[in-house]
Amino acid sequence: MTILVTGAAGFIGMHVADRLMAQGHAVVGIDNLNDYYPVSLKRARLDSLSAAHGKLFTFHELDFADMDALNATLQDQVIESIVHLGAQAGVRYSLINPHAYVRSNLAGHVNMLELARERRVRHLVYASSSSVYGGNDALPFRVEDRADHPVSLYAATKRADELMSETYAHLFRIPMTGLRFFTVYGPWGRPDMAMWIFTSKILAGQPIPVFNHGRMQRDFTYIDDIVTGILGCLDHPPADDGALKAGGSRAPHRLYNIGNNRPEELMHLIAVLEDAIGMKAQIDFQPIQPGDVHATFADISAIARDIGFAPSVSIESGVPRFVQWFRDYHGVS
Repeated sequence: MTILVTGAAGFIGMHVADRLMAQGHAVVGIDNLNDYYPVSLKRARLDSLSAAHGKLFTFHELDFADMDALNATLQDQVIESIVHLGAQAGVRYSLINPHAYVRSNLAGHVNMLELARERRVRHLVYASSSSVYGGNDALPFRVEDRADHPVSLYAATKRADELMSETYAHLFRIPMTGLRFFTVYGPWGRPDMAMWIFTSKILAGQPIPVFNHGRMQRDFTYIDDIVTGILGCLDHPPADDGALKAGGSRAPHRLYNIGNNRPEELMHLIAVLEDAIGMKAQIDFQPIQPGDVHATFADISAIARDIGFAPSVSIESGVPRFVQWFRDYHGVS
């Protein structure tokens, strides 16, 4: 089976492509390699995939928001399924460069929906985000909760992706699954995420910025658990049977939370990091940032029921793995 993975040079995309090829699938990866964070990291991920999997991996440097380029590049490529993970990420950056989100997350998502429609793919699995819940006070977040009060443009674009996907599933009966990710971390992670920032600064003896004076909770989810959930969903497309799906659709479209189902206090995460690194952190307490939420906590009952998803990696186990990878990648003893 040949599977298209967008955002293949990204954190989650790289790991998904790696697992798919380890299972024997051919992967066509696309990524525009933008400079939101260092391109050198993205190229290192791609090099790792090519070295591990050889001819099973085909990569195209491509902006999927450009439909003409997308069609020209993939015109002779048979694609059975799509894992659409490419997007402009980051809550705070959406305050600075909103048009990047409109292009990638809105126009780009429509292009992938059109590609799925034209190719009649078996299944389109796409990335949403826990950010769609906005300032929801009811914990844990359930896929049945309203998600129409986003507190960042990034979140608004991800909710829009879900709504556009619902429309395409209704009109064209394309099987689709949207996944609301909850704070993913692990080896090959993103430099704009707290885990990377904290590790880098602690090792350098620099203060770490801790927002909302540390009164934050996140449902930190290890990358291996996330990939297992994504592939489990990919292997089980929603049926076009008129039955009610997770998220409320009767079209072949469902929405799942995918998280660790165990929110952690930010200060506890920092303590686990300190133990893994062997150094104490210098804390720079700051007020909450625009677009941030106080807590995230995934109700994963729907994906557990339908797919058997059961995350197994705690931060006490996952954080040391990330720290060791970080040391190896940067050559830090």
